[in-house]
Amino acid sequence: MSVQVAADARTSANGHSPLGGHETVFVDQYTNGILDPNKQMLGPVRDGGHIIANTAPGCWGPMITPEIRGGHEVTMPVAVAGAEVGDGIVIRIKDITVTSLATSSGNDQMMSGRFLGDPYVAGKCPGCGELYPKTVLKGIGQSAVRCAKCGADASPFTFTNGYTIAFDPNRSVGVTLDRDAAERIAHEAKHYAALPDGSIQNPILTFAPHDLVGLVARLRPFMGQLGTTPSIPLPDSHNAGDFGSFLIGAPHEYGLSADQLVHRTDGHMDIDAVRAGATLICPVKVQGGGIYLGDMHALQGDGEIAGHTCDVAGTVTLQVHVIKGLNIDGPLLLPVAEDLPFLAKPLSAEERAKAQLIAQSWGVDTLEESAPISVIGTGPDLNAATDNGLERAAKLLGMTVPEVKNRATITGAIEIGRHPGVVQVTFRAPVDRLKAVGLLPFVQDQYGLD
Repeated sequence: MSVQVAADARTSANGHSPLGGHETVFVDQYTNGILDPNKQMLGPVRDGGHIIANTAPGCWGPMITPEIRGGHEVTMPVAVAGAEVGDGIVIRIKDITVTSLATSSGNDQMMSGRFLGDPYVAGKCPGCGELYPKTVLKGIGQSAVRCAKCGADASPFTFTNGYTIAFDPNRSVGVTLDRDAAERIAHEAKHYAALPDGSIQNPILTFAPHDLVGLVARLRPFMGQLGTTPSIPLPDSHNAGDFGSFLIGAPHEYGLSADQLVHRTDGHMDIDAVRAGATLICPVKVQGGGIYLGDMHALQGDGEIAGHTCDVAGTVTLQVHVIKGLNIDGPLLLPVAEDLPFLAKPLSAEERAKAQLIAQSWGVDTLEESAPISVIGTGPDLNAATDNGLERAAKLLGMTVPEVKNRATITGAIEIGRHPGVVQVTFRAPVDRLKAVGLLPFVQDQYGLD
C-alpha cells in the first residue's frame, strides 16, 4: 500500500494535487546520498498534513556501501504545498518506532586508497579504481564488502572498536553481544537490520564487531537527519556546518567553496532531543521545502563522541505546517519539556508568584513573559557552531548577540548536539518577540502555555 500511495503522490514541487496537497504522503524511497534541489520531489503534502516514512539505517551501512555517495541513505524529499523560499516549515514529530532487531556500531577508521578525498562521499575501489563502485557481500567480517567488478575489498571504513547490540521485543533496552552471537546475526544481517525493500546499503551487522560484550544500554530513539533540502546539491551527511566544511576545496565532484555552505539547511544534526513529541522548525531554501529524513538512532549520549551510535531502521510520523516569511538560516527546535535545560524550563505558578513578590519589593512593574526556544548552530568546530547559533538567535529575535549570551547563561544553556560542530543555544525568549515572528502558537502548543 505504501509504495502505491507514494507513487501516486510523486509530483514536482510545483505540481498539482487535490486541495493543494495530499493529506498523507507515504515514503519508502531513498536518495543515493545526494540532496539535489533539481531532482523531483514526492508530494506535495498539504499544510497541516502528514508524512509517514520507513527510514533506512544511516551512518555505518551507507558508509560501507561506496555506491551511496553521501554517507547516509535518506528518504526522497517531500514538497509541502505553499512553502516558498524564505518561509519556515514546522515539523511536529508524532512518532518514532525502531524496527531493527539489532545493529552494529563503533569508532571508525578510514581505509587509505579506498576513496577520493572523502570516504563518506567518494568511495573508490582500490583494485580497479572505479568511483562509487557497486559492491557485493562475500561472507562476513570487515573484509566482506567486495567490488562487484574486480572483487577487491572496497569498504572505505572499518572499526577500531565496535560492538553488536540486540534489542528486546519492545525496543526499550539493548545488550552488546559476544563473537558467536554477533556472527550468527551477521549471516542474516539484512533481516536483523530490518532493511526496507528500497534500501541498497550493505548492512553493518555483516561486520560482526564484538569488542564490547554484556553492556546494557537504554533505548530512546531520535532522528539524526531531519530537515529541508539545501539549495545546491549536497551529500546528505554533509548538510551541516561541521561535515560541510569537508567539502571546501574537495577533489571530488561535490567540492565547494566556503561561501557556498550558506546553501546548507543543517538537516544533519544528530541532536538526541529531535525525538517523538518535539517540534522542529526548518528553513525553506527551495520551492516546496523538500522534507527528508533518515539516520534514525536507537540511542545516543550528547555529542555522539564515538562518531557513531546505534543506527537503525524504523517508521516515523510527522505533521507539517508552513510559517510564511520566517526567514531563518537554520533549524529551530522546541524540545520535549523534560529535555530542556533546568534554567530554560517554563516557570511554574509558584516560581512566578515568588518572582512577583521580589519585583514588587524592588519597584519593578512587570515581569517579562518568556518561553523556551532552542536555536541550532553549526560550524567546523564547537566554538564556530556556538557563534553561529548565537548569531542566528539574535537575528531571529531582533536582539544583540551579547543579549542572547546573557539570556542563554541565566535562562538556558549551550548544549552539544554533535562533536565537533553542532550545538543548541537554548533559552527563554520574550513572548512578544516569538509572537512577532509567528512562532508563539507553536511554542504555546508545545509547552501548554496560555
